[in-house]
Amino acid sequence: FFLNSNYVNMGRMHSKGKGISSSAIPYRRTPPSWMEVSIDDICDQITKLAKKGMHPSQIGVLLRDQHGIPQVKSITGNKILRILKKNGLAPEIPEDLYHLIKKAVNIRKHLEVFTADKGAKYRLILIESRIHRLARYYRKVKSL
Repeated sequence: FFLNSNYVNMGRMHSKGKGISSSAIPYRRTPPSWMEVSIDDICDQITKLAKKGMHPSQIGVLLRDQHGIPQVKSITGNKILRILKKNGLAPEIPEDLYHLIKKAVNIRKHLEVFTADKGAKYRLILIESRIHRLARYYRKVKSL
């Protein structure tokens, strides 16, 4: 990233934010020297967790927090989703699209009870436009 004053960030889609803060992964792409887990063990854990119904991001968080596996890609050479695709366990719809749809469904349920909630109606429109934009992208790259 360029952090000088001439560089303009792309803004958020439905808010005023233009922030650039984010987490940074380590520069070194080799597995850490203290890692004692084999690649096959990690792949087995990933497939086991996917069979329980966990999403790829949940699997990554669980491996990091409970098993001390920092970056799956630096150890195995493949990302979690690619490992799941190789084993035929990838989710049918991408995770980000799934969570947006889930959010829209929850807002629709809320609106059935509270029909006069104008703010929720407006937010639903924004969320649905994000869903359509993401679906258009995934259709274009042939993953939907």
